[in-house]
Amino acid sequence: MANFPIYTLESAPEASKPALNGLAEAFGMVPNIAGAIAGSPKLINGLVGVFQQAHGGSFTEAQVQTLLLTNAVTNGCTWAVAFHSFLALKEGLSEADVQAIRARRLPDDRKLAALSHLARTLIDKRGRLDDEDIASFTAAGFDQALVLDVILVVAASTMTNYAGSVTNPPLEAAFQPYAWQA
Repeated sequence: MANFPIYTLESAPEASKPALNGLAEAFGMVPNIAGAIAGSPKLINGLVGVFQQAHGGSFTEAQVQTLLLTNAVTNGCTWAVAFHSFLALKEGLSEADVQAIRARRLPDDRKLAALSHLARTLIDKRGRLDDEDIASFTAAGFDQALVLDVILVVAASTMTNYAGSVTNPPLEAAFQPYAWQA
């Protein structure tokens, strides 16, 4: 397997440093996955821009983490599952809902279940939703236009999930309790 370097704020390509600085400010550290992605200034900068839109959108942070954790599990990205399990719990998701998503089940919370189901369906069907998929989402109390915001979060996490699966960064000690295997 290829060995991708994990760049730091000091060792990253110059064009990647602003994005890494922003992530360090947001998380208090540069996550290893971002350090690996920093080898491509285009990807790390694109990723940070898309994630800023996803986190500043119509969903609460708990809802965003539901989507990101679902996407990581569906895409089989072990690093991202651990990271988003940690963040989902930090944002107030119940342990039971986090475990359900990690086990490819729906959370008990009705709205989180609708988000998780729609995200998984988008990935599984490669974006080809039907009327029933959208009706199921809106029946949980979401506006139809928010389907498009779910697509934004799926797109953002797809970049991270694919890059994480390719670069296979080591899992930080803080996320070890949330380690997961596909």
